[in-house]
Amino acid sequence: MPRILLLVTSPRLPAGLLTAAAWDAVRAQPVLAAAESPLTSAVREAGGTVTIVPPTVDTLLERARDTDIVWLAGPTGDPDLARELGVRLARQPGLAELEVTYGSWDPAGARLLDAVAVMDRLYSPGGDPWKRAQTHRSLAQFLLEEAYEAYDAIEAEDLTGLREELGDVLLQVVLHARLAEELPEGRRWTVDDVAAGLVDKMIRRNPHVFAGTEVGSVDEIIDNWEQIKKAEKSRDSVLDGVALAQPALALAAKFLQRAERAGISVPLPEGDDLGARLLRLVAAARAAGEDPEAELRAAALRYADAVRAAERS
Repeated sequence: MPRILLLVTSPRLPAGLLTAAAWDAVRAQPVLAAAESPLTSAVREAGGTVTIVPPTVDTLLERARDTDIVWLAGPTGDPDLARELGVRLARQPGLAELEVTYGSWDPAGARLLDAVAVMDRLYSPGGDPWKRAQTHRSLAQFLLEEAYEAYDAIEAEDLTGLREELGDVLLQVVLHARLAEELPEGRRWTVDDVAAGLVDKMIRRNPHVFAGTEVGSVDEIIDNWEQIKKAEKSRDSVLDGVALAQPALALAAKFLQRAERAGISVPLPEGDDLGARLLRLVAAARAAGEDPEAELRAAALRYADAVRAAERS
């Protein structure tokens, strides 16, 4: 009985990266496809024969009447065609045997390539006028908003919502990187530069994983991280690099943490002005092992609940 081999491949990998079994199949049997592609060219260059035919069940069954054939699935894997063919052969099993095999498959993170490709299409001429009108500065507020929405999902323990919100954060990263591709020569960078810098940083700052550095505790890992950061940045102060745009309560806690970690003891400001009193409260909260930003947020949300309850009554 003739066999129809449905060969599914990843559109995100170079066309020639197929398994040995897939190469054996496309060299040994007639290959059919719905359209020309880099993969059809690669098969021909390797000595296989490829014929472009309509992607229908009747076409495949007619071609498989007397011989085994290979169907090169399209970028989506042709699930509808495979389903229809499977139903047909279940009803008429004597026509042919159906086999589905994967000649290549997506590595982890492959859909990030799709995100980059879609953003390029949106930002290129003929794409989305709104995105083409943006600048790094005009997008800054959205980066903060998306990060806060992701934070809200974490606080709500909404993991499905977190997945969506992280996608919105990723959109901002990809869009900023696409904007940077339009910078003048010498200042230009791409999303690959962003990823490369991240990879280098992760490897460099985790020598206990990548370089065999011996560590005895998490505290040692953190100390190593801080020392590596200090050497990288050549900073004049332990406070250099703190994000000044963060909320004031979190900013105060971060300054106190940095000073404490560096072993620097500076008296807290005296006085009854509100700022000084708040800073002393933040210091007291940290000494008690509490997160002042999270505690104030929780109290504010409880107050909001009380306001809503009063409105309902």
